[in-house]
Amino acid sequence: MKIMRAAVLAGVAKKVYDEARKPENQERLKAAATKVRTEVDKRRRH
Repeated sequence: MKIMRAAVLAGVAKKVYDEARKPENQERLKAAATKVRTEVDKRRRH
């Protein structure tokens, strides 16, 4: 069963990696990361 789980996880990881390489998705990821950093900074200041 561990082999099946590892194979599924590897497949999911490859799909995520492939999607993250697309330019339009890179823009979304950068925007999301900036938003998260902003929110974290706000919380730390208060």
